[in-house]
Amino acid sequence: MAAAIQITPALVLAELQHHIGKANGIHVRELAQRITGELLDADVQQRRIRHVVTELRMQGHHVCATPSEGYYIAADADELNETCSFLYDRAMTGLTQVSRMKNIALPDLRGQLHLPT
Repeated sequence: MAAAIQITPALVLAELQHHIGKANGIHVRELAQRITGELLDADVQQRRIRHVVTELRMQGHHVCATPSEGYYIAADADELNETCSFLYDRAMTGLTQVSRMKNIALPDLRGQLHLPT
């Protein structure tokens, strides 16, 4: 039996080169299948791809995603900005929940506004 293909940043980036622009997006399940050639342990593969996408973004690659279109490389600044807004909104939603649960104003959550008076 052949060893399973390890999903790496290079493999994800290589496959995404065929998916430039939102109209050419690919959903995570299909992306995993294209890279590995199989659907075994699909949940594990999908989590690995999401982790790799984060790595690629941290390296500065313009990997975009929307729930409806899937993953793709930004074709232009508008597509990149749309993904950045989505990520910002998701982060702010999480931070707002933390601030409410701790009963702390959002700006005070990490001490941003503790200025000498």
